[in-house]
Amino acid sequence: MPRAVLFDVDGTLVDSVALHAAAWQEAFARFGKRVSLEEVRRQIGKGGDQLVPVFLTEDEQRRFGRALQDFRSELYVREYLPRVRPFPGARELVERVRAAGAAAVLASSARGEELEKMVRLLGIEHAVEAKTSADDAERSKPSPDIFRAALARAGGVAPADAIALGDTPWDAIAAGRAGVRTIGVLAGGFDEAELLAAGCIAIYRDARDLLARYDGSPLGTGGSPASARTTSTAPRPSAGGS
Repeated sequence: MPRAVLFDVDGTLVDSVALHAAAWQEAFARFGKRVSLEEVRRQIGKGGDQLVPVFLTEDEQRRFGRALQDFRSELYVREYLPRVRPFPGARELVERVRAAGAAAVLASSARGEELEKMVRLLGIEHAVEAKTSADDAERSKPSPDIFRAALARAGGVAPADAIALGDTPWDAIAAGRAGVRTIGVLAGGFDEAELLAAGCIAIYRDARDLLARYDGSPLGTGGSPASARTTSTAPRPSAGGS
């Protein structure tokens, strides 16, 4: 059993990936850049510092990269964040981790304001030991900074004594670089093969599925990674979910 569980939030605890992608697409268009929704969606999970360079040249980044990120953040909080909803079982999963004696720590690439709103939306203020956002790290995922900060805020828990939970390859890569194992969920739109290739040790459909199989999972007392993997016939989230 881990001493700390490091939770990604967007796409893992709340249904927000499609909304983030739409906000980024709108922001890029505002600055004259055309990008497809699918191209942006596959980058969600990174912070703006890692996402923007995928689509802008170095000259464009110097000229309007910061302004684009600020515009996107304000747009998302104003127009998109009110439409975010928790995934079924998300709050109960965080509470289960806390009840089992592990520290529940949020390790998100979201900006601090966005993260605070999601915490209130989920109703997990009482269950979260600590939280880190893009504001607490020099570089966002897939750099390991956020997970290293989360470990420190969990009381200096060793990487081997923690497990991360995320929905994107960027979560697994970032956690792995910090020495932390990752459980993946399919709720963000990436498939099982992509998450396993990025280093996930186990895959579940979503928070509710992990909660239902908690005791036999890597979070519980007897789970092995192989036993937790989904199969190709497992129900998948809808295309519009995240």
